[in-house]
Amino acid sequence: MSTKAHVLVLANEKGGTGKSTVAVHLAVAMAADGARVRLFDLDERQRTSFRYLENRGRYQRAHGTALPLPEARVLATGADVQAAVAEAFGEGVELVILDTPGRDSPEARAALALADTLVTPINDSFIDFDLIGEVDPETYRVKRPSFYAELVWKAKAARARTDGGTLDWVLLRNRLSTLEARNRRRVGAALEELAKRVGFRIAPGLSERVIYRELFPRGLTLLDMAEIGEVSMSHVAARAEVRELLQALGMAGTRAEAC
Repeated sequence: MSTKAHVLVLANEKGGTGKSTVAVHLAVAMAADGARVRLFDLDERQRTSFRYLENRGRYQRAHGTALPLPEARVLATGADVQAAVAEAFGEGVELVILDTPGRDSPEARAALALADTLVTPINDSFIDFDLIGEVDPETYRVKRPSFYAELVWKAKAARARTDGGTLDWVLLRNRLSTLEARNRRRVGAALEELAKRVGFRIAPGLSERVIYRELFPRGLTLLDMAEIGEVSMSHVAARAEVRELLQALGMAGTRAEAC
């Protein structure tokens, strides 16, 4: 993925899917690669991704480390998202990441309209799948796309009409558990079927691991192994997930390997 004037949006209309964790890991990886990255947190109330990077800056100052630190700002409710993105690019920012609330809002729809890449994390269950598609309760075959898939489809069409641009929609199977293998297979099959109908691609997300929650207070990511201290096999596996995610999105993250 070229980072030149690129807008990457983390969005769906459900909370608890790991959007902010993914957003911060992507921002840090690209900042480590030398890109100027600005992350806008569009959830003025929770501010999860903003606070994550705020914690990172605090950790950096306290420990005298030189961690890659993307710029982070909160956009107030009612703010002009398009103007904020235009201003960022005017200041030389190469990659804007928009972390949207887990609900429908004018700001989330404005972000969707600007997206070059849309990343939608979902938990691996039919509860979350219902956001994008309805399945038959007996066969688990997809009956029809749901409201959010239709919303993205309209955004893709509008983008093509306005500037001829394309929207790369990537769906992440996030917070995967090692349990319920049959459910995972059913969800996976339904996603593959729906992907062909509405035009998204599927990428591996981040598993359900305690380490992601533990790193938040220090603002660290799985790309900061030198700062984490004692490294377990779970840490190594989690870092491999982050690498796979970067590769799936076409984001380099090569210099982040040395963090």
